[in-house]
Amino acid sequence: MVNVAIVGLGYWGPNLLRNVASLEDVRIVALCDLDLQRADASRRRFCPDARLIDDYRMLGDQSDVKAVVIAMQIQTHYELGSFFLGAGRHVLMEKPLARTALECQSLIALAARNRRVLMVGHVFEYNVAAQRIKRYIEDGELGTLFYLYSQRVNLGRIQHDVNPMWSFAPHDISIMNYWFGQEPLWVSARGFSYLGSKIEDVVFLTLEYPSGIGAHLHLGWLDPRKVRLMTLVGSKKMVVYDDVSLHAKIQLYDKGITDLDDFLKAPETFAEFQFRLRQGDVVIPTLQFSEPLQNECSHFIDCIKNCKQPATDGLSGLRVVRVLEAAEQSLKLNGKQIELPGRLSITA
Repeated sequence: MVNVAIVGLGYWGPNLLRNVASLEDVRIVALCDLDLQRADASRRRFCPDARLIDDYRMLGDQSDVKAVVIAMQIQTHYELGSFFLGAGRHVLMEKPLARTALECQSLIALAARNRRVLMVGHVFEYNVAAQRIKRYIEDGELGTLFYLYSQRVNLGRIQHDVNPMWSFAPHDISIMNYWFGQEPLWVSARGFSYLGSKIEDVVFLTLEYPSGIGAHLHLGWLDPRKVRLMTLVGSKKMVVYDDVSLHAKIQLYDKGITDLDDFLKAPETFAEFQFRLRQGDVVIPTLQFSEPLQNECSHFIDCIKNCKQPATDGLSGLRVVRVLEAAEQSLKLNGKQIELPGRLSITA
């Protein structure tokens, strides 16, 4: 059995608790939250024998805690991660890993020194739909990838400590790094604040990857619909990934240009233009869907038990934060293009 403590039972913590508690080889021994009533509500539902704690530092002296799952505000990630890794605990940290690349590097080094698992909650890398699209890319199903655009918006949940870029973009950036096997070359960001605070309510990010793939992200909590949509355009086929859809998360479009080289020569007639565009079938593949968050939590426990490196390890978290940090700089400079220094390699 792996004894686990959950730190943070607010918005996302109960979802992590539910999935960790469902694993056969795990025992939840402690719940930590400043609001003990809230923590008690979760305890009664998922782990009635767990003890309640309102100060995370108390967990450092409790020898039965082997691993800690942290779902707290971004500003606390570095402090909490440093404390628990320094105390010899394995750590699963909700995204993003920290607020700066230097903080991420410090956490990675601390985990290595203490030989502890450090994992980041990039949950979409454990999503079978995202995994299927990665296979399409690697198998050449889409041909040459041209560009990607994404919408991750809804009305609320409005946050007052971070903008939607820090809240939503870690998902998109981790997915794109996972799909393309690269870090972006540069990022540009523009944001707008409408709700009376200095924090942006909507952010637009543009990125370019070394292979020439362009990406544009629309992020915000001031929109009429909840949208979680990513579209990839390739030379052979195109894919729409709709994470909100229950039955058509992936739509594979057999659309493209019949002969790209010929198409680049200006067509003489409209009929010739139409002829060179290919309109094929739309395929909705069958997916054996499992909850990505449970896959993530199960992977964390497996890495602890078998001394494995997580798929979304500290370096994965660092790569995402490097982009966010550059994007934050671009925001302050009204969208100036910021290059990422000394790109890190990404291995499959």
